[in-house]
Amino acid sequence: MMGPYYEQNVRTQVEICDPPLPALKKAMDALQSQGCQMYFGRWLIEGSPYVLLFDIGSAAWNLDRWKGEFWEACNVGIPFNDREANDALLFGSLTAWFLKEYSYLGCFFQLTDQFHDKPNIIAHFHEWQAGAGLILSRFRKLPVATIFTTHATLLGRYLCAASVDFYNRLDQFDIDKEAGERQIYHRYCMERASAHCAHVFSTVSQITGIEAEHMLKKKADVITPNGLNIKKFSAMHEFQNLHSLYKSRIQEFVRGHFYGHLDFNLDKTLFFFIAGRYEYSNKGADIFLESLSRLNFLLRVHRSDVTVVVFFIMPAKTNNFNVETLKGQAVRKQLWDTAHTVKEKFGKKLYEALLRGQIPDLSKILDRDDLTIMKRAIFSTQRQSLPPVTTHNMMDDSTDPILNTVRRIGLFNSRTDRVKVILHPEFLSSTSPLLPLDYEEFVRGCHLGVFPSYYEPWGYTPAECTVMGIPSVTTNLSGFGCFMQEHVADPTAYGIYIVDRRFRSADESCNQLTQFLYSFCQQSRRQRIIQRNRTERLSDLLDWRYLGRFYMHGRHLALCRMFPDKFEMEPNAPPKTDGFRYPRPSSVPPSPSVSQPSSPRESDDEEEDDDKERYDEDEEAERDRQNIKSTFALGPVSRGKKKKHGEYRN
Repeated sequence: MMGPYYEQNVRTQVEICDPPLPALKKAMDALQSQGCQMYFGRWLIEGSPYVLLFDIGSAAWNLDRWKGEFWEACNVGIPFNDREANDALLFGSLTAWFLKEYSYLGCFFQLTDQFHDKPNIIAHFHEWQAGAGLILSRFRKLPVATIFTTHATLLGRYLCAASVDFYNRLDQFDIDKEAGERQIYHRYCMERASAHCAHVFSTVSQITGIEAEHMLKKKADVITPNGLNIKKFSAMHEFQNLHSLYKSRIQEFVRGHFYGHLDFNLDKTLFFFIAGRYEYSNKGADIFLESLSRLNFLLRVHRSDVTVVVFFIMPAKTNNFNVETLKGQAVRKQLWDTAHTVKEKFGKKLYEALLRGQIPDLSKILDRDDLTIMKRAIFSTQRQSLPPVTTHNMMDDSTDPILNTVRRIGLFNSRTDRVKVILHPEFLSSTSPLLPLDYEEFVRGCHLGVFPSYYEPWGYTPAECTVMGIPSVTTNLSGFGCFMQEHVADPTAYGIYIVDRRFRSADESCNQLTQFLYSFCQQSRRQRIIQRNRTERLSDLLDWRYLGRFYMHGRHLALCRMFPDKFEMEPNAPPKTDGFRYPRPSSVPPSPSVSQPSSPRESDDEEEDDDKERYDEDEEAERDRQNIKSTFALGPVSRGKKKKHGEYRN
């Protein structure tokens, strides 16, 4: 892996070591002899991959010369005041220079060492910031197969941030004009040139492929969906227990945050959340808040005993914790200590009475001091103000879009509200004095993740929810949502709620989201447990073990296009997943039952009455695992054939 060198990051995340191949060492020496500093080591993350880091500052004296060469290559000029584009050019030039040295030295060393055939190099470039290296590699005609992947088009991000009807007007935009007005024309040209120069162009989802076809005027050769390392999140049968454990810790925070207004039953309280970058419209926070207002109305009208606490985990500028929020946690801890003290005294007196063979008079077992302590504790919970909406002091409180929308819809955490809102404008950390949970722990403790994004090329947040067994809401404008629609016959049954945001107005999408949220609130505890089991079973669909074959196919295709005399694709080479549908759970009734039961109920137990499914978890899980294996694991693998030299192995 190759990237820019940042000293602070390298100190804590990279273990410097010697390159394992002589060609790597020689290529690095060739650049360093010209004054370009490079570092080689292992990145201290799972898998410990090798990394090659370029100190772009040490090569900055070449910038003007490399700008001229870049102009010759693609007629794209880079303004002197665009530091990010200048850094991208420096990094790209160093990358192409290194590939040139390595491709020559690699051939030399391996030809004289043990191999009789030249090695074949594949370079995979991600996003426009790395694209300059691809363009220069092709301009210099290096013997390197190239792949360019865009995870989101640059212009697409800008247009969606401007709140335009992006997807329904894709074929109507004057691309050059839009890029020019936003002063990103040179960046856009770098991205577009990278897509056209690459041997293989890929995007991370079908929806981004459609976008790239209009924005970059290039159809994706391969769709490479983003996967997850399922082993990292795997908890086997423990994920239900982890949900219960971390839910109780979230409940502790809620007890402190809503002290004095805790008139709702925490056992009937659901925790929803949205998390990610603070992109108010792109991440769907706008329609989520509007849906929460409508959900609050429905729950109040139908006199529901369910309460919904919604967390917005979106970093924003703050100057400190909110004093009222800190006080709430202090009051909660004080009440816990008081209750523990009284319990110890009560238990000791009860124990002594039982030793004497007496049943104590419970009216006398607590003395006046105990009653005084408890009354003081009760008075300490009184508050004149409503529980705060935000946990921090916001720097731009008056202009913050989430807070302004909360003011407009009136969700102020009053006693009559069945929907409570908490804005946590900071990423979660286990060292926080307010909510001491890491993000993964917090997600496991919630009931539903809501991500109604308008612009989301893939969507790791709902994918992470899925592999942890937490249902989520996504949209058909996110790569994840489109992927699930394509490969799951009934996503809702598996806890994946997909909002239609492409062919509906914002109000219609908002109504649909409200209906999803309200139906989720009507589920019994047993129904939610069953749904979490189904959700977690979809994790195999998102595993890199299966989705990695799309990347393998892209690499083999690049080799065939770069070295057509040496490689050819096998018949039916693309990964065979088209048309596959993850089956509908057999335990789901074929149609909703709306008729009244014709015989008396057998039990008044809520859990039995609310869910009469004939449900065998193990049998259904095994059936789903077999479907995944038969589709991905046993299907044909995309491989390139090496002409005249046997089979090509990756």
